[in-house]
Amino acid sequence: MSKIFLKSDEEIEQVRESAKVLSHLLAQIAERVEPGITTLSLDQFAFEFIKDHGGTPAFLNYQGFPYSLCISVNDQIVHGFPSDYVLKEGDIVSVDGGVNLNGFISDSAYTFAVGTISAEAQQLLDVTKAALVKGVEQAVAGKRVGDISSAVQDHVIPYKYGIVRELVGHGVGFELHEKPEVPNYGKRGSGTKLEEGVVICIEPMINAGKAGVKFWDDGWTVSTIDGKLSAHFEQMVAIRKGRPDVLLDFQEIEEVLSKK
Repeated sequence: MSKIFLKSDEEIEQVRESAKVLSHLLAQIAERVEPGITTLSLDQFAFEFIKDHGGTPAFLNYQGFPYSLCISVNDQIVHGFPSDYVLKEGDIVSVDGGVNLNGFISDSAYTFAVGTISAEAQQLLDVTKAALVKGVEQAVAGKRVGDISSAVQDHVIPYKYGIVRELVGHGVGFELHEKPEVPNYGKRGSGTKLEEGVVICIEPMINAGKAGVKFWDDGWTVSTIDGKLSAHFEQMVAIRKGRPDVLLDFQEIEEVLSKK
């Protein structure tokens, strides 16, 4: 990862414009996630959508990654390859995307239910998303990364879920991955101090079972060590005084989901 980049208000607005394209894309993905479609078809749609909106897929060819989206199904945590896999009723699918718009990069993820899912799967999604909200609340100038990390951790622990440690949130905006790293576990008051102008991705990755992970031979896909489900939600936040400035919220996505 590179150094910590502070961004001007103008630069943050450029990142926000990139995030708007990504938000629109994820809302379109929400419309399309249903039993019977392949994850590769979602990736192909994303490639065309981003191009049509004047951007380029930030993930495509990043360190050799061969797709526009990371699509991770069920026990896959992150970095899953789109494929001919046909989504089926009861699956959960994490869609992680990025957009480069005029040199400014956005990054966000949402885990979708495919049709009707089990109560256990729904709870995992709800807890992971709520943990993200708790983390975002701490993303304010003067706080520290550990305040975000511990807020996520403290929300998850009562459910006895596994908090992934090998993968973390990060800075973003000029590059896809910048400093600081933002773990989903840690001690309040520890870590890098949050300064105005930093833009970070907060992204809880929570396993229904053990915290351990398995790295696949494809060099990218990461899954749970015990085959149990994993959920992943990610938002971008600009650090400001007094309040978090969420550059990509889930409102547009959830408006679509509420109508399905």
